[in-house]
Amino acid sequence: MSEFGHGLFIGKFYPPHRGHHAAIDIAADRCGRVSVLVMAAAPETVPLADRVAWLRETHSAQTNVAVAGIPCDAPLDVTDQRVWAAQVAAMRAGLRAAGCPADVDAVFCGDDYGDELARWFGAASVRITRSPVSASAVRRDLADRWLELAPATRAGLTTRVVVLGAESTGTTTVAAHLQQHYAARGGVWATTRNVEEYGREHTARLWERQPDRAIDELVWDHADFDEIGAEQNRREEAAAREGSPILICDTDAFATAVWERRYLGTAARSGQPWTRVPRRAVYLLTDHTDVPWHDDGMREGDLNMRAAMTGWFADALTAAGHSWVLLTGSPADRVELALRTVDPLLNLSMRFGEPLHGPGFE
Repeated sequence: MSEFGHGLFIGKFYPPHRGHHAAIDIAADRCGRVSVLVMAAAPETVPLADRVAWLRETHSAQTNVAVAGIPCDAPLDVTDQRVWAAQVAAMRAGLRAAGCPADVDAVFCGDDYGDELARWFGAASVRITRSPVSASAVRRDLADRWLELAPATRAGLTTRVVVLGAESTGTTTVAAHLQQHYAARGGVWATTRNVEEYGREHTARLWERQPDRAIDELVWDHADFDEIGAEQNRREEAAAREGSPILICDTDAFATAVWERRYLGTAARSGQPWTRVPRRAVYLLTDHTDVPWHDDGMREGDLNMRAAMTGWFADALTAAGHSWVLLTGSPADRVELALRTVDPLLNLSMRFGEPLHGPGFE
């Protein structure tokens, strides 16, 4: 029998860290049911929906934990009962909207205002030992605190950079140099990953199943691209959970749709589920101009098609609203431009908007 029927744990979770997860675990052990409510304000730059999703994934195995969220731009002031009334009204509305029980038996909190919060709910106040990790410390130095975050949160906060282009335009070279550059920073950056192109592996297996055909005579169908797109996404997500604050991808599932056009022509589809990829900081498109053709045994050698595909990639990225940068010049020029593009985007993505402050709060 649980100590409490319905427990409540409220916070900004900006972003969620291991201290938050430990508190939720404690509440889940002591309650028959726990409601975790994420409250987000306008100045905060991590979307409410993302925080809710990360918490839900991390605690998905705990069937008695429900995570909900609500925007709340009321001021923060534990000394003002009007502010308390506004905040608690939003909390109750957020719980109702998520189908959580109206009655709360215990409020779990690691801050001094926990007793007053519990009083507003007519519940017991359960003080949780404050974690040595704080969201403010994570926001100050995301890389330093990277391993304090659950895999789902790391994947969500990772800066994703995709290198894509037609055959033999240097995508693999650029992606490898980017991965090596950021890994050389050391520390958590040493875990920087480069997600390689799964399509090449699939092509090799397809060729094994059609041994009497030349590489440019292989027969492709929709199922091939469904498999490539889904597997590319799976590998990317796994790498984002294991790597550093930046992830380099040598192509992605969005690019797979352009390759489907290349091989299936008018039979190519649009809007396949696997093309809905996570947010990218930028796509780096390797131009075909003045790039010598290199036949590695897995390429078809159609130079006219190579030129056409550069345009297809540009058009597809533009139509989808993705940010992209064309890389031209020598291999060194391309890497240099890539770094000049990515560095400021990485710095920007690792900064957080300053949250609301007020009397009684950090």
